[in-house]
Amino acid sequence: MSEAEEAPGSEGERTVAFLLSLRARGVRDLAVLRAMEKVSRERFAPTRFADLARQDVSVPLACGQTMTAPHTVANLVSALEMEPTARVLEVGTGSGYVSALLAAMGGEVVSLERYRTLALAAHERIGGSGYAKMVDLRHADGFQPDRTLGRFDRILVNGVTHSIPEALLARLSVGGRLVGALRVEGVSRRVVVTRTDDSAYDHALGPVLRLPPLIPGLARAL
Repeated sequence: MSEAEEAPGSEGERTVAFLLSLRARGVRDLAVLRAMEKVSRERFAPTRFADLARQDVSVPLACGQTMTAPHTVANLVSALEMEPTARVLEVGTGSGYVSALLAAMGGEVVSLERYRTLALAAHERIGGSGYAKMVDLRHADGFQPDRTLGRFDRILVNGVTHSIPEALLARLSVGGRLVGALRVEGVSRRVVVTRTDDSAYDHALGPVLRLPPLIPGLARAL
């Protein structure tokens, strides 16, 4: 049966509807849309919230965390301007969905998650997604990445901070790009930081985004 002949409510139709809903919210980056077509958000959502996975809403996770709404994820990932084979550092693995998207776009991903519970669950989900070889997932403090990791072409910070930690900026390659969100005058706005040379960075604020705060340190209880 061809895609055009699939029955109403089929997997293909649901995927098309999901992608069209994102385009309606202003998502135009074809590379991001293709990755979202390849990577099933249902695989990464908790089972009890699977019915929400293809809606443009955030989804609750363990440890009081959430899967960010897809259009916000697309906004952040698009701003990375991903290139194939780029080394990518992700801060805040969450469900592992964004890790898989970055891998689907050709990234070599190191993802750091402060909650052990989330890190273990994400590791299992990524293992079943086909992208395990491209994602190095670690239970670690994303605000203090291990220096032995070297530098990265792209860094994605999945949450709102009051400032970008110097230890994180130090992991950005010259010409590299960091994308996250900053709390500015009471609202969360996307920020793109480009490292122009060894000691200089260019900061550009973008649109308001709805993202949870990102907390430094390892979570001890979970």
